[in-house]
Amino acid sequence: METRTETIIEGQYLRDILDQPRALTATLANLEIPKELSVAAQRLRKGEFKRIVLTGMGASFHALYPTFLRLNAAGYTGYAIDTSELVYSLSCWLAPDTLIIAVSQSGESGEVVRLLENNRGRASVVGVTNAADSSLALQANASIITMAGPEFSVSCKTYVTALMALHLIGEFLCGGDASLAREELAQVVRATASYLNAWKEHVLEMSSELDTIRTFFLLGRGPSLAACGDGALIVKESVRLHAEGMSGAAFRHGPLEMVDDRTCAVVFAGEENTRALQARLYDDVRKARGKAFWIAENARPGPWNLPTTPASVRHILEILPLQMMTLALAAEAGIEAGRFARISKVTTTE
Repeated sequence: METRTETIIEGQYLRDILDQPRALTATLANLEIPKELSVAAQRLRKGEFKRIVLTGMGASFHALYPTFLRLNAAGYTGYAIDTSELVYSLSCWLAPDTLIIAVSQSGESGEVVRLLENNRGRASVVGVTNAADSSLALQANASIITMAGPEFSVSCKTYVTALMALHLIGEFLCGGDASLAREELAQVVRATASYLNAWKEHVLEMSSELDTIRTFFLLGRGPSLAACGDGALIVKESVRLHAEGMSGAAFRHGPLEMVDDRTCAVVFAGEENTRALQARLYDDVRKARGKAFWIAENARPGPWNLPTTPASVRHILEILPLQMMTLALAAEAGIEAGRFARISKVTTTE
């Protein structure tokens, strides 16, 4: 008898997902703080930068959110804004008193290239990219290269390796313990491998739970909003279904009215100080006849359960169940997840 996992078309997107432990291992092994970033950190502590602007597009932009929170919690003035808006609506920030942290997996997206052209060396730029020979890597004041390797379509290993690099950057700029940060990131590598070892079982269980769903909401708070934003994006890209990522608080301000038996809310437990609020939201979705899934450590065994890691790096793992969800949805639709029909891997048109 055929099982749902036997309907999975095992394309390159799946292979990229399963390559994430290797990509994370390689990135961690090569992750160093360049001397130019040390210079920027000294200027930051002296108050020479009025603001830190974190910018990117798509998955790269979503990956910045935990670092945005970390910098502001440390007392710095940080702003997260997509690169197009930075270039065309806030070009006044392209100034010597701005430190820009720009993320682009290719280093060649149209908006990032435009940013580098318009900036002309005025603001200091820290670049995080997977391409050592890209415009971002070569023109940034300081560059950190991830080691994800070639990626077919949907950002998966480039997303988690960017999160890894950004975690170290955030800890460094905020005066954290770099050795401890590396130890925490090593736990992420092991946890990712452990979770993905059971990928077929995860997809099988999700397929049976998601076959009637047509509307998806991914709901989190704090650092979990990175996975909410990126998760909604990869559902749209990989299986062409609509999904929306937002804060649990924002969901109560209107979208909760949409819930019915064809609605799925994936709720992230997240940080301890807002976990009770998220749990209540999970219960309210179920009371409204919607499907609800709880992503947390020590959740019920299965695909929504996260391996245990330090809270400071949990957000890197939170995307894994959503990657499994895209595979399950593709299997239900009988399509290959992650094969683009209309867009390209690198978006060069603004």
